[in-house]
Formats: sequence, C-alpha cells, structure tokens
Amino acid sequence: MHKSADVNTDAMIEDLRTLVEIESPSRDRDALTASAKAVAAVIENRLGGQAVLVESEAGPHVHWSGGGDPHVLILGHHDTVFPLGTLARRPFKVEGGQATGPGVFDMLGGLVQAIHGLAALDDRSGVEILVTADEEVGSRSSRALIEERALACGAVLVFEGAADGGALKTGRKGCGTFQVSVTGRASHAGLEPAAGVNALVEAAHQVLAIAALGRPEIGTTVTPTVASAGTLDNVVPAEATVIVDVRVESADEKERIESAFAALAPHLDEAEITVQGAVGRPPMPESASTELIALARQLLPGIEGKAVGGGSDGNFTAALGVPTLDGLGAVGGGAHADHEYVVIDAMAERANLVTGLVNALRAAGSTGTA
Repeated sequence: MHKSADVNTDAMIEDLRTLVEIESPSRDRDALTASAKAVAAVIENRLGGQAVLVESEAGPHVHWSGGGDPHVLILGHHDTVFPLGTLARRPFKVEGGQATGPGVFDMLGGLVQAIHGLAALDDRSGVEILVTADEEVGSRSSRALIEERALACGAVLVFEGAADGGALKTGRKGCGTFQVSVTGRASHAGLEPAAGVNALVEAAHQVLAIAALGRPEIGTTVTPTVASAGTLDNVVPAEATVIVDVRVESADEKERIESAFAALAPHLDEAEITVQGAVGRPPMPESASTELIALARQLLPGIEGKAVGGGSDGNFTAALGVPTLDGLGAVGGGAHADHEYVVIDAMAERANLVTGLVNALRAAGSTGTA
C-alpha cells in the first residue's frame, strides 16, 4: 500500500458519533436539514472551504469542492432507513472493536472515512463531495445533480458500505419497484358472489404471471413482496394491490421486464389492471469499475471486488459511462438491520485508500490519461 495517510481513528469515531446522533430518516425534511448541516460542519471542520446545502423537495443535499478542475467525485448520502426514535432504543456505542448505531454502516461510516482520507491531502483541488438526502428512497430529487457532477468530474468513488469481507463493489444490478393495482367489483360474498369481480383472485393470477418473469440463471429476479386486498370477510374484494421488487443485470433485461409489466392483462372478465413503476436504477456493469479496481489493488494489494444485487447512486454514474467504484465505505455489515456495525480497525486503512485513489486520479486527470 502507499504511504499511510495521517488519520486519527479516535477523531473519526467522534465525527461518526456526531452524525449518527442526528437521526436522518428519508422523507423527514426537518431531520434531514439538521443532518445536512451536521455533515456540512464536519466537512468544513476537516477540509476547510464551504459545504453548500443544495435544497430539494427531498431535503438538503451537501456539495463541497476543493477548487480547480474537477477530477474525482466522492459520492454518498446522509439519509437513513431508520425512523425517528431508533437512536433512543439503539444508541451509538463503541465496544468490542465495533461501532454500532442507526446508519453507521449505511452509510455514515463511509462518509467519515472519505472526509478524513481527504483531510490527509495537502492539496484538495480537483475533488468534489456530494452527499445526497434521498438515496434510500430512489434519488429522484438528486439524480440530475449526481449525473451532472459525475460527468464534470470524470470518475466517481462511492462510499456505500463494503461488500462481505471488506470487498469493493465492482458491479450492481439495476433495480426497481412496480405496483400492480387491480380493480374489480364488490358484492356480497354469501348472497351474490358471482355478481362481483374478485380483485383478489385476479391479483393471484397476476402474482403467478409476474413471478414467472424472473430469470435467475441470468441474474434477473422478479419478487412479489407486498400484497393487499379486501375490506371485510363477507365482501368480494373490489380492489387489490401487489408490490414487486425487480433486479436485473443488463439493459436488455431492463427493457424486457418493463415491457412485460406494461403488457400485463386481466384474466377475469371486467377486471382492470394498472401498472406503475420502472427499473429506476440502471445496471452498473463491472466494466465501469475495471480501471478503478485495478488502481485500488495497486494501493491495497489483495483487496477483492464483487458484483452485488443492491443498487446505489453509482448505478446512475456508471450508466453514463463514467468510471465508478463502489463499496469504498465502512467495513462491517447489517445494513438496514438492528445489528448494523462498523469494524473500527478497518477505518484508517479505508481512509488511507481514499487518499491514495484521489491522488492517483488527480495525477491521471492532470496528464489527460483518465
């Protein structure tokens, strides 16, 4: 590995505590405003300059620039999946070599490591940081800004948590959610069942048809996850809803799945179907990370790269053809779960990796080889 950066693990833990103890559930604008201000303060304290709050309908995004021609974008998010009050039940703790608390792994630990890795640089020109407020809910308000800054910088380092064993994430499936709504007609289930159009029965037909769209042998999964129907036990249900999670590895499969959902047709006479949704995050092909993972392996020999099923904002930047490497954040696990944790001993090494990658990317950019 390159010469170690001058990072202080205790200082990283304190910054992590600061961010975790300001809860930031997606869609809570007040909480996200407080969180964005805290992220900006940590950035300014460690890196200098001004971290600008970019207002959006989802809440504030945080943008910082080291000045000069941009060469690398540090990308992350400050929203979490945990509702307000989680911290009281599961406070930030450091024990047994781990830091725990809501959002430590996904992805506040990664943000702290990135900031401290950049702080070890004498010259921070050419670097931008973008920390968004809505990654956990689809990045609708931040996507355009993410894509704009990724194209301007030409390389993206994403600080989502590492894959199993500390591996970097070299590819991601495209992912999306579909909602299939069924409209039937209510009637008395005992007196006139035939007079109704049973939306639940229609939904059952649709679930089987939808599940059959999956092609796991090529990485496409189509999984009905939530269903609701009916009002009372003696009423033929007039409405039903099915929610479906979709993951794909290629643009062709994205197109096939979206076309198949658009073509869904009712099985029962007089039933009606409407479909909403899409594969909102395009696949992140492993080709997008080829050069960057090779660079990371020069800096940290033996580090692995893995393609994973989950999506991130790196899906958007990779789809633009911008070199993108993900999973540079905290080593740990338990994303979105009560046992979420960060391995403290790995924090300094990951901060050092940030320093090395940024130095190398700026050098390549200044010579026109990136």
